[in-house]
Order: sequence, then structure tokens, then C-alpha cells
Amino acid sequence: MLREGIFTLKVAVPVNNLDKNRVVLVSVIVNRLLKQLSNIKASAHGYFLAVTRLHSIGQEDTNFSSQHVLFPVDFCCRTFIPMQGEVMTGIVRSVQHNGIFLKCGPMNIVYLSAQLMPDFHYVSGENLYKRDDASKIENGVVVRFMIYAVRWIEDMWRDFRVLATLKGDGLGPVTLNGLDGLDL
Repeated sequence: MLREGIFTLKVAVPVNNLDKNRVVLVSVIVNRLLKQLSNIKASAHGYFLAVTRLHSIGQEDTNFSSQHVLFPVDFCCRTFIPMQGEVMTGIVRSVQHNGIFLKCGPMNIVYLSAQLMPDFHYVSGENLYKRDDASKIENGVVVRFMIYAVRWIEDMWRDFRVLATLKGDGLGPVTLNGLDGLDL
């Protein structure tokens, strides 16, 4: 689900970016903000996609360190947060006997358990899942799935762990005629 939220982040600006009057350009602060957000990647509020509006830049805090000055920045940001029950499309990255790993947008790890794929069975010699109607799920195939469960993990990867299912109408492998090299 896409959301728009207002966030506050303390942006560290190197002292050498200040002019002789200790003034810093707004563009320098915005560039540092974007750099910090790209390092954060995600939070419990979702994956940071885009800064849509800059609300305010607060007074500088020089007590942080002798090499950096902190500026509190209020900004509007568009985030993506996976929600239980949401139907999404992902591309198969890895097929294993107990399930499939998908990539979907900023989510690099979406797990689709074999137990949550009704009517599909694993074909070990070919390393794929097959259904009686000859539908196949293998590496590189686009799959429409529903989010079964989501958990935010605050570890070194700062990522959402998503468990997917194919239980439901219209879920499973998707035929994309003529779309070679699709990267979801």
C-alpha cells in the first residue's frame, strides 16, 4: 500500500559545506537528506520511495560533533508498506523444494511456501512447480500472489519479511506476452 506521511529526520551536514557566515544552502541539506534516506532503505513506516515536499528546516545543532552540524528537517515522503491481504505481482528469483522466493518492487525477499500453493507440486528434476493444467512456476516467471503475513525485522538489513500465498482466485503464474526482461 502506498502512503504519504510527514517525517522528521536530523540531517548531518559537514562543517566544510558551511560558508564563512555559517550558512548552508538548502540544496546541500536536501542532498544529505536524500543520501540518509537511501541508507535507511526502510522503516516500520514502509520503504521510502520519494520525498514529495520539504516542509521546514530547523535551527542548526552544533553540539553533535566538531565535524558536522545537525539540521532537523520536516518533509513529506511517499512510502510503500506491504499489507496482509494485498494482491501483488513478483518475479521468481529462486525455486526450492519447500517453496519459492520472489522479488516484488523494493521487497527482495517474498517467500511463497509450498504449503500455500494449492494444486502445485514440486518437480525435482526440473526445479519447478507444476499444476495439473500445465501451469509452471520456475525462475524468471511472474507470479500474482496475495500477502499472507508481514513482519518488520529491525536487523542489519532493515527489511520486511513477507509470506505469500496462492490461495484465492486469479493468483498464480501470469502470462506476459512480449514483455521480455521485466524487472519488478
